[in-house]
Amino acid sequence: MTEPAASSVPAPTPLPAPTPFPAPTPLKGWAAVAAVSLGIFCLITSELLPIGLLTPVGAALAVSDGTAGLMVTVPGIVAGFCAPLVTVGAARLDRRHVLCVLIALVAAANLAAALAPNFAVVLVSRLLVGVGVGGFWAIAGGLAVRLVPGHHVGRATALIFGGVPTASVLGVPAGTLLGELAGWRTAFAAVGLLAAATLAALLLLLPALPPSRPVTFPELPALLRRDRAVRAGVIVTFLLVTGQFAAYTFVRPILRDVSGVDAAHVSTLLLGYGIAGVAGNFLAGPRDPRRTLLVVSLALTPVLALVALLPGVLAGGGLLLLWGLFYGGVSVSLQGWMLGAAPRAAEAASSLMVAMFNFAIAAGALLGGLVVDRMAVPAALLTGAALMLAAAVTVLVTGRPRGRRADVPVPDHRPAGPPRPRANRDAGPGSRVRPDTTDG
Repeated sequence: MTEPAASSVPAPTPLPAPTPFPAPTPLKGWAAVAAVSLGIFCLITSELLPIGLLTPVGAALAVSDGTAGLMVTVPGIVAGFCAPLVTVGAARLDRRHVLCVLIALVAAANLAAALAPNFAVVLVSRLLVGVGVGGFWAIAGGLAVRLVPGHHVGRATALIFGGVPTASVLGVPAGTLLGELAGWRTAFAAVGLLAAATLAALLLLLPALPPSRPVTFPELPALLRRDRAVRAGVIVTFLLVTGQFAAYTFVRPILRDVSGVDAAHVSTLLLGYGIAGVAGNFLAGPRDPRRTLLVVSLALTPVLALVALLPGVLAGGGLLLLWGLFYGGVSVSLQGWMLGAAPRAAEAASSLMVAMFNFAIAAGALLGGLVVDRMAVPAALLTGAALMLAAAVTVLVTGRPRGRRADVPVPDHRPAGPPRPRANRDAGPGSRVRPDTTDG
């Protein structure tokens, strides 16, 4: 038999197999997860700290409550832009280095706020906080698969994102209490020192995290276009979080003017709100995200309305505890919704959610400030209640996110570089080779 002539075209050189990232030991991996979770807690506490200090900061720097609300609006807007920008722009940088730079920026920003001679300097420092929050939160969401074994990824991801609701419901009360005891400048300085301690923990505990498969700018709008559940998750995030912060940004004047709570007892009530919120987070964690978000939005609608309509310390205090209990389940449920909608585009979906979450914080604080300045404090609560109802309707008309369980993200250990085509081993004559759909 005559051998076939050799082709003059050289055979393509096969692409090398992807090299998995070296995983740290289990103990070091969980220590790194804890350090990242501490970073999330510190950042979200920094972002929301002015909520409990709104009145004293405004009084000390001679601005109204509505203007002081810009301390929440500014970092929210900046974080919303920086979530996708940092995710894409730093795609080829070591994640350890990026996270350390971002947390150092937040430490410096809070210390600058503590020393600020006027409100303009405070706003500049809040802008830097927004950069750190948006970038850190978006990147941290995809790190669990690189820090712990595969069967622990779900729990590690929950621990990392647990820093969000814990900061929302405990960071603000703790900052408020410290501000009342030692002054608002001391509260900002304390968070700055916490950020510095977190930087040390990240430097000591995080392993090298070279870039994996990067997210590109075109991928983000493409994911929104092709996936109805992702679009719905972004809309629900906007409505729920805007409604929350239209009201909660002004919780201190609400308790003072509507419920008649003495200023000395505000921090105690906010601490109760925080404890209830942590309980809500753990109750919501293992449950279906869509059903939980429906229950939360339907429950918060009358709760916020009743806070505005029922005067008295007992009514205001009791409703505040219910408010914390139900809102505590929002962050973990929104994250579960997005990962369930796009399990193979987890970093892109998380980036979209983080961006909208922070835009909504800013929008809520701005909307609430306009309502408070032009109408009255109770109007902020009624505005929040209307947005909660709109969120409930959106969840109700949206189908369940397709995909696998949201608490088990799909690991992606592929290094940066051109994707490898997937071969169809069963392809026969006339059959099609299916494209690689691992990104959506």
